[in-house]
Amino acid sequence: MTQKIVDVVLVGAGIMSATLGTLLRKLDPSLSIQIYERLDHAAAESSDAWNNAGTGHSAFCELNYTPQDVQGQVDIAKALRIAEQFELSKQFWGSLVISGDLPDPTQFIRQVPHLSFVSGLDNVNFLRARFDQMQSSPLFDGMQYTTDPATITAWAPLMMQGRNAKEPVAATKMDIGNDVNFGRLTRSLIKGLEGQSAVECFYGQEVRDFRYKQDNVWRLKVHDLEADTDQIVRARFVFIGAGGGALELLDASGIPEGDGYGGFPVSGQWLRCTNPKVIAQHEAKVYGKAAVNAPPMSVPHLDTRWIDGERQLLFGPYAGFSTKFLKQGSYLDLFKSLDIDNILPIVSAGLDNLDLTRYLIGQVLLDKDERMALLRASFPQAKDEDWELQIAGQRVQIIKRDANRGGALQFGTEIVTGAQGSIAALLGASPGASTAVAIMLDLLQRCFPQQMAGSAWQAALAELLPSFGHNMASNAELCARVRAQSLERLKLG
Repeated sequence: MTQKIVDVVLVGAGIMSATLGTLLRKLDPSLSIQIYERLDHAAAESSDAWNNAGTGHSAFCELNYTPQDVQGQVDIAKALRIAEQFELSKQFWGSLVISGDLPDPTQFIRQVPHLSFVSGLDNVNFLRARFDQMQSSPLFDGMQYTTDPATITAWAPLMMQGRNAKEPVAATKMDIGNDVNFGRLTRSLIKGLEGQSAVECFYGQEVRDFRYKQDNVWRLKVHDLEADTDQIVRARFVFIGAGGGALELLDASGIPEGDGYGGFPVSGQWLRCTNPKVIAQHEAKVYGKAAVNAPPMSVPHLDTRWIDGERQLLFGPYAGFSTKFLKQGSYLDLFKSLDIDNILPIVSAGLDNLDLTRYLIGQVLLDKDERMALLRASFPQAKDEDWELQIAGQRVQIIKRDANRGGALQFGTEIVTGAQGSIAALLGASPGASTAVAIMLDLLQRCFPQQMAGSAWQAALAELLPSFGHNMASNAELCARVRAQSLERLKLG
């Protein structure tokens, strides 16, 4: 008997697969979808609340999104792009709340002010220049700037207690910042998909190989980890959204577009506050500046989080190094990813990023006293007994071929597509989860161009995403109207 062909297979049950699956079913409810996850529940890796930053990256406070050149000019182009992309995510979630596809939004998103905080005259001047640049876009309407210690104390008291009064300080604040529990959000999206006809999610199932035949159908070899058996699944379209595991699966697909990619794994750690009295004194996400020569992932932040209904306080991130590509992966992951196509880019990128290597070695060797010293740069009166180490997730930064250098280390995310748009893989890390909707819209444009150009999908997208096809960054009326609608739908007033 010929096996039924499924329209879409999603590999991995994280925020990316959940977002893509939900978008596709909204655009074409007739599509059959199957999701395969190697672990026993959804969002168990990078999408889990303890494994990601959860900031709701909107560029309000992340100073690494606004680099400053040697002339002192601040470039806000990346901040504008990410801020608008996060607005798309909020619109999408708000539409799903209204349609009943998502539960009470307070289960996965809350309003938490976003602050940038700096000290030292040069950094104060940088923050002022950044603030002035951001005033050009309505996306940053409502941002406040101050150098007044009393005002900053009111915004973030822990940051100012015990600080040298003679030290110049400055801060910006956006009250409409968000904390997002991407684990809870992902599981809600997956649950909504599972409740629909022609959608199935299989756990404990590991996709191990791909074959693309002349009939334009993919054959996936899927291994049942409990039964230790294999099956072949046939699909017209495949999305590899397996986090750090996507690189190996992309290689297994055999598409030439995947040649030359490598991965550089970085593990994460937090200091987690265990004192409820301290936690209660801080309600903000406060981002500072990374140290000189430190990578973007090292930006320190004192971070209010809401996880499973409880308010938490985290500081970090502290980086580490592991050869695993997934938190629940194998120490052989890095070595298994090496092949003739990517060894040169990986070696070249390594030689070009010796500062990163030294930084990671230093982070691995940190003891509790050294971690606390870094915390006290942000929270001067932090006490050792109030903090414990919390292990976060794995990130795999992209290494790709570079015509000039042989290989280049990339920060952010990248979509790789092949076989006439019948397969796509998502590689990379932050700010992926926060901008998942924009990333998946890009994927749809590349893999489903005819449908995306058609009136049916365009009308559905306009309903789901009121700003779709328009530029909020330069349209104050549109930005205010759409943002107000999202705030109301997501109960973020």
